[in-house]
Amino acid sequence: MKNVVAGIASLCLVTPFALAQKPAQPVLGKRSAEVITDKSLQFKDLNKNKKLDKYEDWRLPVEVRVNDLLSQMTLEEKIGFMLISTTRMGGDNAFGPNASGARAQITSAFNEEDMVTTNNIFTRKPLPAPMMSAAGTTKGIMQAHLRHFILRANTAPRTIAEWANNLQALCETSRLGIPAIVASNPRNHITIDAAVGLSVGTTAFSKWPGELGLSAMHDLKLTREFADIARQEWSAVGLRKGYMYMADLATEPRWQRIEGTFGEDADWAANMIREVVLGFQGTKLGNGSVAMTTKHFPGGGPQEGGQDSHFDWGKFAHYPGGMFDYHVKPFKAAIEAGTSSIMPYYSSPKGKEFEEVGFSYNKAIIQDLLRKKLGFKGIVNSDTGPIEMMPWGVENLSLHQRYQKAIEAGVDIFSGTADPTILLETVKQGLVSEARINESVARLLKEKFELGLFENPYVDVEKAEKLVGNAEFQKKADLAHRKSIVLLKNDAKLLPLAPKTKVYFETYYDNGRNNNPISVLKPANNPAFEFVSTKEEADVVLVWLVPNGGGLFSSAGKSIELSLSKNRVDVKHINDLIKGKPSIIAVNFSNPWVLDELDGASTKTVLATFGATPEALLDIVSGAYKPTGKLPFTIPVSQKAVDENKSDVPGSQEPNGYALFKFGHGLSYQTGQ
Repeated sequence: MKNVVAGIASLCLVTPFALAQKPAQPVLGKRSAEVITDKSLQFKDLNKNKKLDKYEDWRLPVEVRVNDLLSQMTLEEKIGFMLISTTRMGGDNAFGPNASGARAQITSAFNEEDMVTTNNIFTRKPLPAPMMSAAGTTKGIMQAHLRHFILRANTAPRTIAEWANNLQALCETSRLGIPAIVASNPRNHITIDAAVGLSVGTTAFSKWPGELGLSAMHDLKLTREFADIARQEWSAVGLRKGYMYMADLATEPRWQRIEGTFGEDADWAANMIREVVLGFQGTKLGNGSVAMTTKHFPGGGPQEGGQDSHFDWGKFAHYPGGMFDYHVKPFKAAIEAGTSSIMPYYSSPKGKEFEEVGFSYNKAIIQDLLRKKLGFKGIVNSDTGPIEMMPWGVENLSLHQRYQKAIEAGVDIFSGTADPTILLETVKQGLVSEARINESVARLLKEKFELGLFENPYVDVEKAEKLVGNAEFQKKADLAHRKSIVLLKNDAKLLPLAPKTKVYFETYYDNGRNNNPISVLKPANNPAFEFVSTKEEADVVLVWLVPNGGGLFSSAGKSIELSLSKNRVDVKHINDLIKGKPSIIAVNFSNPWVLDELDGASTKTVLATFGATPEALLDIVSGAYKPTGKLPFTIPVSQKAVDENKSDVPGSQEPNGYALFKFGHGLSYQTGQ
């Protein structure tokens, strides 16, 4: 130990004052590793050599630990470290051939089956070569040296925590004992399009409004509280990395991923991203942090025609309004807040000074803009499958050449494949140097050390079961639901409704799977109103529309329309329903839907929701909570206005005549009467 301390002092890595302080012993979580004791302090012998290596010594600076471990890793171990793929729990068939069918009971056991597909998991088109989307767990850890995983499963917190502990125990038995890091898509929101790869949807975690709803709250303090609560839930079950949140802007109203954004305004989205990153990570990564992956650089919003770049018909981002820099603003905020990772999108820039290749291949975007100009020093994490599935602009390159170009551009870790073979061959063929590989692996190791995973990657299963989704957390989320609802119109001064009003409450949601999109709600636990079974019995009709374009992955490249009738709403039924009675229309906006098909004479009272609960909506209607929400984007006046919009320009800056309701609009009962 004296030699170690002398070495540190000679490098001026710690001060004499720091050496005089007794280090605080961290909690060591272990299953099979032996413990080394030095001066009454304990360390894990992760590489089983019965001596204290620098990377095992938690007293040393992270950089020293990283360099020591890097020097001990084989090339094969480094390459496995540069992949992040889906991992599956026992009984989990996410991304599999029967993913939409009946699901087995998910358990905390490992799924030991490789999942090899011959089709693109998003477009369902044939791949040029079979692709391993997920590896059998033990094989992935011990043979492919994988240590980064994406968990898609939606199951009980206890089960996730037990599985995460099993995974870390397996990693501990490996040659160097390097722990895993498990990522996930969002798990805390009410979401319409909860497709695999976008959101896990409604879970046992605390249930908050959708991302647009968080933005509509217009409450940065509560946004930070949301992120801190979610952080506690995630870390409690062993999820230490988020594939979120989207800093993309909702400037193209047809884009099929608007539901996951914080809206159209760059300055407001920057504020939201800053609070979310700080809430999940803290001011720096630590034992309780969840590392963020901010996406999709340099902004996925301005898609040509609103088509998404998961598909070849949507591979171009374009900037007809010359507002490229506007879309970068929220990413600057994420970088300033210390986001751990940034994910480039699949899109290829059209009509700019950049090379027309996907952003993961684009050196000017990653090296020149992100690294040099914006000063980002963290991890660049590709989106899922740019090498095998979405190689826009580099279709003519071999898989080896695609890896070469992406790594030269600055990508550190590749999402989507669990097979390191091609990347390993790329290095062995001399297309990429091992020195360049070391740069990426060092960044990835740094994140793990800072999160404290080398000391204790394990979680308390009992605590996880009690903490996730607890009543105190949900109470905060319930407030968020109420704050997220926007009062668009109250022209007839109908709201708030008087107590004991007879209300016919109908929801209309056609998800393409149920026989009847209509549900009549009669909440028994709401004493404010008398709920009735028919329109004829009612004093007031309340109808809640949930338009639905079918989801991102149902896209077929056809023109995207935002009229209600084009998004699974029977407009005739709705207009018949609201005629002849005082009516309240609530619309759930996962895109800026066009409302011009609704009977204008009957739409004097309109509310906007963004993934809210019925209880929250009724509290707004009754006045138990007065509306305070503000629109996170502009609602266009017509489909013609949508078709003529400039994709990179926020609706609030489109010409006069574009907007029915502008960004930031929102009434309350004090000012809206």
